[in-house]
Amino acid sequence: MSDDINERHRVRMERKKAIIDAKIAAADKQIGIIIVNTGNGKGKSSSAFGMAIRAMGHGMKVGVVQFIKGALQTGEERFLRRFPEEISFHAMGEGYTWETQNRERDIAKAQVAWEQAKKFLADPEIGLVIFDELNIALKYKYLDVDLVINDLLARPAMQHVCITGRGAPPELIEIADTVTEMEVVKHAFKAGIGAQAGTEW
Repeated sequence: MSDDINERHRVRMERKKAIIDAKIAAADKQIGIIIVNTGNGKGKSSSAFGMAIRAMGHGMKVGVVQFIKGALQTGEERFLRRFPEEISFHAMGEGYTWETQNRERDIAKAQVAWEQAKKFLADPEIGLVIFDELNIALKYKYLDVDLVINDLLARPAMQHVCITGRGAPPELIEIADTVTEMEVVKHAFKAGIGAQAGTEW
């Protein structure tokens, strides 16, 4: 019986490999992509910073602009600042909108942050750019989505961009190459467990 199960598994995997190999062979374009991580679940920024480490492992330079965040230094910022030759890290917000409670100042900070973002988007030496919580700045209309999209589309051909934050606007989703929506299944906070160093920040 076990030999029969093993043989059926082998045949299924053989067929699957042929299908996957054909798809890989057909995906022959090499170009920089726009990745959007959105949704209410945890893991949007965590995924982006995993990509930063992955890109650095391939010898790519990385640029990071954090919108909104900046009042509290995160673990990823502390760690990645150890590699100043490989990554340029700019935390340019003053905290979450419910903390700052000052729309005009939040808009001004977002616009200064986008000026830094544009410098990265104009630099072909940077292989990956991360715009952490940019979706929030767009959602609250701190930045003009059409201007942001124009700048994104004018970047160097082989540069990758990862954008995070809840509420990604439909215009951004439309031009992105890869979009992932994180869903909440369970979250420790709802059980009264506070944000933990090393997992949330």
